Amino acid sequence: MSLLKRLEKEKSVTPEGAEKAEKKQAAVHKQDPYRELKLKIHKQVIEELDDEMMRDDDRDDALTEKINDTIENLVNDMLDKEASYIPRADRTKIIQEIIDEVIGLGPITQLLNDPTVSEVMVNSPDQVYIERKGRLTLSEVAFRDNEHVMHIIEKIVAPLGRRVDESSPMVDARLPDGSRVNAIIPPLALKGPCITIRKFSKDPLQIEDLIRFGSLTPEMAKFLEACVKARLNIVVSGGTGSGKTTTLNVLSSFIPNDERIVTCEDAAEIQLRQDHVVTLESRPPNIEGKGAVSIRDLVKNCLRMRPDRIVVGEVRSGEALDMLQAMNTGHDGSLTTGHANSPRDMLARLETMVLMAGMDLPVRAIREQMASAVDLIVQQSRLKDGTRKITHITEVLGLEGDTIVLQDIFVYEQKGVDEHGKLVGRFKPTGIRPKFLHKLETSGIRLPDDIFSSPAF
Repeated sequence: MSLLKRLEKEKSVTPEGAEKAEKKQAAVHKQDPYRELKLKIHKQVIEELDDEMMRDDDRDDALTEKINDTIENLVNDMLDKEASYIPRADRTKIIQEIIDEVIGLGPITQLLNDPTVSEVMVNSPDQVYIERKGRLTLSEVAFRDNEHVMHIIEKIVAPLGRRVDESSPMVDARLPDGSRVNAIIPPLALKGPCITIRKFSKDPLQIEDLIRFGSLTPEMAKFLEACVKARLNIVVSGGTGSGKTTTLNVLSSFIPNDERIVTCEDAAEIQLRQDHVVTLESRPPNIEGKGAVSIRDLVKNCLRMRPDRIVVGEVRSGEALDMLQAMNTGHDGSLTTGHANSPRDMLARLETMVLMAGMDLPVRAIREQMASAVDLIVQQSRLKDGTRKITHITEVLGLEGDTIVLQDIFVYEQKGVDEHGKLVGRFKPTGIRPKFLHKLETSGIRLPDDIFSSPAF
């Protein structure tokens, strides 16, 4: 039965809609003349491969190479029998696509392996966008249909013990390399299943990389390193995709190796290279709606784990209260991130999140907690030209009346736009010396006297 006739049988699809769907599928077939052949070979390869080979856990490079060779031999044998007329270039492409389908994530595997691609966004089977150097572009990659996209989603979430179905149509997950994955499926996604993957570098970025990218200056880097080593409490704020987690990773790398670090996250993304690290990850409810473990539960629990430093991937709600209390009760040097457009907005959001904890606290008490807990706010922004920069490093001075007083130590000053559409600007110190300098000195850290006065370009 043709797609047109099959869809016309369904009452919810009009003849015009069914005809449109069949034309779309015919276009896909025209673009990929080997579609049916690849489906047939893929099915045969799955049947031929050993179950042990198909397991993702403990798969090292040698085993991956062995699987690749096995699949290549199988596909070549099948192509010789089924379609020996296929040109060599097409044959090589078919082999790679089937390898990606069997042990990778299908069509998007090549994008995930491309170091220049920072984000992959699957809007529909035939619309896959990528972010490269801060710019969004439509890729040439396409899936067969919605079922193909669903198969890849299930392949991502199944090893993590997560699920995605009509009763739980949204899921946050991660890839083995730490890349963040969000998937949402019908009925919430009207055009079909969607996947958003924010890639993480295989080798965590270092502060030198951020300086090279122009995200901050060496002086700012030296200052932030001193603040982390002196155990100041730091909040990294910024919008979605501004680079908060990357900056948090870099700041965390300054923590001395002899300290015990406990991290709390929704999806484990923080890449710490220290030896003494305990990583905690939240858990969604099961199919019965029970068994959920929130970030707030993890923050409460990690206080009993004798941490020297607490690193919370992101505060979104009531866990902000527990985080502030931890910062105020001997867990100096704690780090976290939050969504905000400016340092002042970050404090307003923290205040709102504390109220979300359900505690009937007066506003002044909340602000006193924030003013005494947070020492520094690092504002990260993704600018119009796609670059990511630390636009403010701001000290939290304390409370005057009912207002928390802030002062900027470093700022990014935008001048304009050049002929290539790139923003022109400079980082500069404000000339103000932070009030917590004595904390750095008591920790044995001395910064050059001119770091807060000399202009940084």
